[in-house]
Amino acid sequence: MTSTEFLDWRSVETAENLVALFEERAEQHPDRLLIADASIRMTWGDMASALRGFSAKYADRIQDKDVAIFMRNSASCLAAYLGVLFSGGRAALFNAAMPKESGARLMADLEPALIIADHVLEFAPDAAVIDAGDVKAWMDAKATAKNQCGSGDGPSTYFFSGGTTGIPKRILYSHQQILAAGARMQCGWPLYEGEIFLPIAPFSHIYGYLAGVCLPLQCGGGSIVPDGFHPAAVLDQIEGEKVTVLGGGPPAIYQALMADPKLDQRDISSLRVCPGGGASFPLEVHRRWKELTGLTIYEGYGMTEMAPISVNTAISGNRPGTVGKPMPETFVEIVDLEGGHRVLPTGEAGEIRIKGPHMMRGYCNNESETALVLRDGWVYTGDIGVLDEDGFLTITDRKKDMILHKGFNVFPREVEEAVFSHPAVTGVSVVGAPDERAGEVVVAYVTVAGGSELTEDALRDTCSQYLVGYKMPGRIEFLDKLPLTPAGKVDRMALRQRARESA
Repeated sequence: MTSTEFLDWRSVETAENLVALFEERAEQHPDRLLIADASIRMTWGDMASALRGFSAKYADRIQDKDVAIFMRNSASCLAAYLGVLFSGGRAALFNAAMPKESGARLMADLEPALIIADHVLEFAPDAAVIDAGDVKAWMDAKATAKNQCGSGDGPSTYFFSGGTTGIPKRILYSHQQILAAGARMQCGWPLYEGEIFLPIAPFSHIYGYLAGVCLPLQCGGGSIVPDGFHPAAVLDQIEGEKVTVLGGGPPAIYQALMADPKLDQRDISSLRVCPGGGASFPLEVHRRWKELTGLTIYEGYGMTEMAPISVNTAISGNRPGTVGKPMPETFVEIVDLEGGHRVLPTGEAGEIRIKGPHMMRGYCNNESETALVLRDGWVYTGDIGVLDEDGFLTITDRKKDMILHKGFNVFPREVEEAVFSHPAVTGVSVVGAPDERAGEVVVAYVTVAGGSELTEDALRDTCSQYLVGYKMPGRIEFLDKLPLTPAGKVDRMALRQRARESA
């Protein structure tokens, strides 16, 4: 780091667009590291040259048009994304591991002028497949192209929501919305000049994009991109590259790092910021991480429709178990579950609705889904939560995750907290399974530390200290590992299917 004072997050919104923000920084420190992966290390000046070379090759083809990007986190991915914006195109960020049929449907809907990938796509054999060699060629082209990126309310980037429940819904963000979201992300996790990041979540995911693309650009920092998520390798990179901001993400990331048998021998003293989000963090994860590393996990809350929403911060306060306080100019209300029109008093649980300058304007070409989520100027999140008297927001659960057992509402998170209180437990996910007599039964999928001989009876004894009878797991199944989505979240859909099949 090159500064001892936090940067002013408000300055981000004064930029014309993300590329202009990049160019200003590149002029100030062209020789500073911007991004490094297993194939290439690029300075800010290298990236500036690469964008000009990319534009010389593709601008005529993509200006004012949509471009689909299917790439894993890498320097090449960042160059391709910024290159599209630099050339005046609109970037659509997709998960690199998109299945054939889903990819074909999405491309039929988007009809992009160009598809860029880092591997051959079955559904798009004519896609431009690029790697570090192509990026080096763009850098060496000595092109003189100028920034043609739009600004203000002009279209910038497509993100996709709901991909685990069916066909993803497309959301188009403007340049100003991107800057507003990035600024509030920085407000939540204040940054010094020149931070070193280690991104983990995919850049195609809204959290991965804000934490892995926007924040490094905003603070003149650098990113060390791991080759997939392998805990020991990630810890090696934190040590070797003196990483200051961990990509973090869902609890599974921190649980995997804490399971490394040599964690206590690591020198991770450079690490300063440990963000959390994407799924609710059990209090035990907060406690264990603090005990093992001395570091605090700052948990936040967001969704593709608007992120960030709220964040625990060192400045506004940190209350483990909550997702912090709303970001500036971001409004959060708790409303009744039935109609969603009655604002509930402090301390009462209901559906969370939100609005702010970085909220979505709707789903592209999908009026029916937009009408369900965007009502009266508010985004209805589908999450159940509570606001306390100090303004901290707690996520109780997803409406769709609630289990109805013998007429009682059971929220998975409460059961997960109870299971996690046993010291041998390293991971847990609770779902409902159909039951003829009870409607649904509570099913807990659990992972334990290596060598543990934890039994169902012992775990039930622990749970009984925290849960009333109807909330107790009806079934407990021990797994070697919990299934994860590409974003690193526990794959509840896969576990629900498993629970149904074994009902």
